[in-house]
Amino acid sequence: MPDAFISTGHLAPTADVRRILDATWAEVSAELGGSNSEVYPALAAADPDQFGLCVVATDGRVFDAGDAYAGFSLMSVAKPFTFALVCGHLGAERARAELGVNATGQPFNAVAPVLAAVGGRTNPMVNAGAIATCSRLPGADLEAQWTHLLAGLSAFAGRDLAIDDELYTNVSATNVRNRQIAAALESQGALASGPDDALELYTRQSSLLVTAHDLAVMGATLADGGMNPVTGAQVVPAELCHHVLAVMATAGMYERSGDWLYDVGLPGKSGIGGGIVTVSPGKGGLGSFSPRLDVAGNSVRGVRAAARLARDLGLGLFASRPL
Repeated sequence: MPDAFISTGHLAPTADVRRILDATWAEVSAELGGSNSEVYPALAAADPDQFGLCVVATDGRVFDAGDAYAGFSLMSVAKPFTFALVCGHLGAERARAELGVNATGQPFNAVAPVLAAVGGRTNPMVNAGAIATCSRLPGADLEAQWTHLLAGLSAFAGRDLAIDDELYTNVSATNVRNRQIAAALESQGALASGPDDALELYTRQSSLLVTAHDLAVMGATLADGGMNPVTGAQVVPAELCHHVLAVMATAGMYERSGDWLYDVGLPGKSGIGGGIVTVSPGKGGLGSFSPRLDVAGNSVRGVRAAARLARDLGLGLFASRPL
């Protein structure tokens, strides 16, 4: 069967990407809106002035700006990549049937959607769906599941990732809402393992230490049909990337996902650690880090930078021009 035609094009020439990225970083650095998450002490203590950007092209070119190698917690940015690994294990259709893919329209840590939906199905980009996703990782026990998950997330990043011990301790000690969510999922029959194991996996993935550079590589892997363009490793099958990106576009920015698509026009996923990953299929990935968040939990600088880069680099899925 011949290859299907695609309309994704290519990332701009190197000099243009460098110029636009540097200009974006300089402009957005002046943005002082938002504030650090206070959910966990380690997040509240992060330097609010740090700001890193990275663009990684599907041809392997890498462009860093600012604090692109500053470490921060992965938090909810892990969700699309864990979903990709579970899709690889279950298949995309079974994953949709068991987890759901539609937006809830409610905050990322809401319990009510679990209790209202048939079988507790939400979507893999909110806490409930992500905990249910973690419960479906392959492995005979918790540690085998974690080994699979850590290896997969590290393959997306192109390097061995490790847990931020301080944040892991914070999360483990104060995980009240997520324990409520896990209990609600269990009551609805929505978990494939015990709630404690599912929540532990979710906590560990959220506590991984990453950089904006890592997020850009991870995003570029989804942009390049599941192949990491830096390492050359095929992390997930190409056909699964469509499904992962669709769910990211639907609910990756929580209740602000519609605004995000309106302004940026690309699949994205944020986390309260200050990271955002953005994917331009066929072209590359954008990683950003700035801990100042808006009320929905999205990085203020990260959102603004993504909107400008999508426009100036021609990344948006919905952009067109007359012939």
